[in-house]
Amino acid sequence: MSKKVFVTGVSGYIGLHCVKTLLEKGYNVTGSVRTAEKEDEVISTLQSASVSIENLSFARLDLNSDDGWDAALTDYDFVMHLASPFTIENPKNDSDMLAPAIDGTLRVLKSAKKNGVKRVVLTSSTVAIMGGRKTGVITPEDWTDLNSKNLNTYFKSKTLAEQAAWNFIENQSGGHKLELVSINPGGVFGPPLGTNVSGASMSMMVKILEGKTPMVPNMSFPMVDVRDVAYLHVAALTEPKAANQRFIATEKVGRSFQWVCQFLLDNGYKGPSTRLAPNFMLKLLSIFDREAKGMLTMLDMELSADNSKTMEVFNWKPIPFEKTLLETAEAVKKIISQ
Repeated sequence: MSKKVFVTGVSGYIGLHCVKTLLEKGYNVTGSVRTAEKEDEVISTLQSASVSIENLSFARLDLNSDDGWDAALTDYDFVMHLASPFTIENPKNDSDMLAPAIDGTLRVLKSAKKNGVKRVVLTSSTVAIMGGRKTGVITPEDWTDLNSKNLNTYFKSKTLAEQAAWNFIENQSGGHKLELVSINPGGVFGPPLGTNVSGASMSMMVKILEGKTPMVPNMSFPMVDVRDVAYLHVAALTEPKAANQRFIATEKVGRSFQWVCQFLLDNGYKGPSTRLAPNFMLKLLSIFDREAKGMLTMLDMELSADNSKTMEVFNWKPIPFEKTLLETAEAVKKIISQ
């Protein structure tokens, strides 16, 4: 009998790739969505990617509400918790991002434990690892310094949500012990499934290709292909050595946006600009622009990553980022020219 997986955030960029991989590997998948429109969007996207949806079903749930979670998570082997708000732009109220990230994660874990789920795979991020660092190599043992200067709300949300998850796992009492695996991707690129390019990574690529990013910020950190992120999430469900571990999902070297734009220019794309935005300009903009303020956290960042544990445990080698970038640009260009 095929294993059953409950997946939150199925309609997102990473979520769609995870569901595709799960269905292709023969899992029975239930995805949580908030609206009928999102359900229809997931179905049409997967069908257009030639994925059989025979073993896919849906549940209507909201991360901000307790309603329905216990009933929804009955009779599953695994849970994959991908859903979390993501934007570099700081929200008007921190709680708009922090509440669904932290409380939503705890709702999922509590219902999973109550229902005897074996393991939860949590989508965290390297922003829960690298905040407050400017140089050096990040490792799975590192955590973002929540007291660091200019820390944006997204960094806080991912750090606090993952810390809450590990705290729950370490302090669970009685009976069945729920296992947790945290996957921490870096900057995620790669061809989207479907035509939705409104997410953070894809909308950034659209702006770069259309020449709407006249200058790029001075920052460099490790990146990863969305297809690798999906592979690692699915592998993490059943790999015995992964239990109660966190894994960095990135290549080893850091990439700057200046490097990304130069690489695209070298490969025939006309829109990208390699001009660096002066730090003082972003600091000035940050006074009245929430996206500029959100970027202050990463200014002058020059980080690489130790991904050796991930490569070893999952027998994984990252897709070369040059290949990722070219396939992303090609897919996005095709979408925006339609």
